[in-house]
Amino acid sequence: MDEPGADGALDTIELPPGLSLTRTTPEFTVENVPAGLLGAHRVADDVWGVLRVLAGTVVFVLEDSGARRLLTSDDAQVIAPGVLHHVEPSDDARFVVEFHR
Repeated sequence: MDEPGADGALDTIELPPGLSLTRTTPEFTVENVPAGLLGAHRVADDVWGVLRVLAGTVVFVLEDSGARRLLTSDDAQVIAPGVLHHVEPSDDARFVVEFHR
């Protein structure tokens, strides 16, 4: 099965119905973003993520296909379970990640 967004249409990925928000990370900036988010990583198999950009820009990158999406303030990127990805925040970026089950 192709990973969601492998065709480059990262902005069309949606959360499946029936999920509930289970937690939200603290607000991240370029100064405090965990190193693990800057390298290839994935959310757990039964968890969906939503990257929400509050300010600045964050580039969301799928590792397998190389598809990239530039997110600006008030943009969100849904992240499917198990999909390898990383983020590239700008110097003025502020963002959070929500986890849904």
